[in-house]
Amino acid sequence: MSMRFAIDAWAPEYGSGIDDVVDGDPTADVEPGVEVEPSAWAPRAADIAPPPALVFVDGVNRIDAQVWITEPGGGARPGLCATYAAGAVHCDGTAEISDCRVERGLFTSSGAVERIETRHGAYEPRMCAGGPDQLPIAVVERMRHLEAEVARGITDAELIILDGLLWGRADVRNAVGYVKSHRAPYLPDELNEVVAALEPGQRTPLFIITTQWSRISWYMRLPGGAGHAWAGIVRCEVSPDLAPKDAARLADLTCAALPRYASSRHKDPRAPQNLYPIGGLERELRRRSGDRALVYRDLLGAARAASFTS
Repeated sequence: MSMRFAIDAWAPEYGSGIDDVVDGDPTADVEPGVEVEPSAWAPRAADIAPPPALVFVDGVNRIDAQVWITEPGGGARPGLCATYAAGAVHCDGTAEISDCRVERGLFTSSGAVERIETRHGAYEPRMCAGGPDQLPIAVVERMRHLEAEVARGITDAELIILDGLLWGRADVRNAVGYVKSHRAPYLPDELNEVVAALEPGQRTPLFIITTQWSRISWYMRLPGGAGHAWAGIVRCEVSPDLAPKDAARLADLTCAALPRYASSRHKDPRAPQNLYPIGGLERELRRRSGDRALVYRDLLGAARAASFTS
């Protein structure tokens, strides 16, 4: 290996952490009259049996080290060594984790980038434009791509819950994007009153959100939330290519199925929105990603070896 690079001494978790998607865009165009007219909006209960089996798909990512790659002219460009993973949990009375995939990448815009070999795996070059602030976004995009690959391999599920936005994964059959946290509401105040009035297991009527892309969406409430009007509220979304009746059926299936998987505060600080299968899958994916301290030590060793051989 001829690429020279150095590991930034600043701990990766400071200034480069990647958290869950925070939902809400006040500039979005919203059409609330998909299922009923806005004047007829009211909480809706699911008159449908939960599916006998469903699948949850999620991913995790971790910044292992910030690096500086030496350019041919003597300068240096930033990069991130990151680990990202995705997998699925099949729930049919029991929960079985399957198709876990773990990858590592070196994200940078440097033309001098090369693969970094370590004892715990290789960091493949992942070229991306932009400065240091854009590199964590590229890591998340790659993780979402891996999640989509896992989800596309599922062919026998009546309902697939994809943690996070559906963006880039709307082609997955029976897929529902599941968004746990909210920055700003999409709906006008009078319709947000319907959201606040939801009981556990109820949902709002369907509405369309258009930002850079379009999707059919709804809010629903999980049991166990307390403290404010939006406690336990999640937002779900499906492909805009679905007929409204098909989107409504998936919405009703989520209301019938998801409340039983709502987490408790004493077990998960993101309760009740962080569903038990998702939380368990995240823990398993982090375990399979390897010990951060060992991985970091290996990267330091690889950097020292590169400096001696250059």
